[in-house]
Amino acid sequence: MYNNNNYSQTRNMEIGLLITRLVLGLIFMAHGVVKFQGMEGTESFFVSLGLPGFMATLVALAEFFGGLLLIIGLFTRWISIIFVIILVAAIFTAKTGAPFVGGYELDIALIGMALTLAVAGSRYVAVDSLFRRRSRR
Repeated sequence: MYNNNNYSQTRNMEIGLLITRLVLGLIFMAHGVVKFQGMEGTESFFVSLGLPGFMATLVALAEFFGGLLLIIGLFTRWISIIFVIILVAAIFTAKTGAPFVGGYELDIALIGMALTLAVAGSRYVAVDSLFRRRSRR
């Protein structure tokens, strides 16, 4: 079934996905905390972009709790898709007209990380793996 080389490659891939999941989760948690700490200013910024002020709270909640869920490995694929939506929205609202470097290159990198997790998942050291169906033998 699996030889040692395949097992090693799979394990290495899962470790890489774990690192991606943890880093992405920490980044989004930190952004959520910053939004909550300055919620009045965050709401004003959202309004200045033509968005309703309550969206600031929704985004802050999604970033903080989504980051936490990524770190523990729960709903990884769904949270990653939500992060892609948030990032694309940020590029087309807050960063319109900004240059690539110093503007939205970090957003593109984070989108790449989130899409990787949305497609591949991340089972290593993840709560999601506890709920995975066992294959019948």
